[in-house]
Amino acid sequence: MHFTFCPHCGTKLISKEIGDEGKIPYCEKCSTPLWDMFTTSIIAAVVNQSEEVALLRQNYVSTTNHVCVAGVMKLGESAEETVIREVKEEIGQEVKSVEYISSYPYDKKEMLMLGYKATVKKQDFKLSGEVDSVEWVKYENALSLLREGSIAWQLVKTVIGQ
Repeated sequence: MHFTFCPHCGTKLISKEIGDEGKIPYCEKCSTPLWDMFTTSIIAAVVNQSEEVALLRQNYVSTTNHVCVAGVMKLGESAEETVIREVKEEIGQEVKSVEYISSYPYDKKEMLMLGYKATVKKQDFKLSGEVDSVEWVKYENALSLLREGSIAWQLVKTVIGQ
C-alpha cells in the first residue's frame, strides 16, 4: 500500500528526507513518516511420510497450474500458527511440524510470503470452499505441475531438494 494521505488525520502527505531511508511520504500535521506497507502471508509445501507434496487446484488463482496452501496472517497470529491454521482449513490435514524455508516478495499483490515446509501424517483430505481439488504428488512429479519460477515452484523445489 502506498500512502497519499495520512491514515490518522487525512492530511495530504509531503515527501520528506528521513535519515538514510531517502524521501518518504510524511504527515506534517502528525509528524509521522508513513512507509509503504505490504500484507504478510504464508505459503506452505505440505509433505507427508511417503515423500509426497499436497498440490491444490484453486481456479480463482490459476486454471492451468497447481498451487500450495497459502493464506494471510491474522493480527496476533504467528507465521507458524498461520501455517497450521491454513493447512487445517484448506485441506484438513493436522500439521506435525513446521520448518521455515525462505521469504518471497510478491510485488504483484504487495505481499511478503513466508515459505514453510509443513509435515503431516497422510490422511484423507477435507477441502474448504476455496479449494477445487487437491492431490498427493510424488516429489519427482511435483515441479511439473507448478508454474516454473513461481513462488510455489521455488518453495517446493527447495523442500524436495532437502
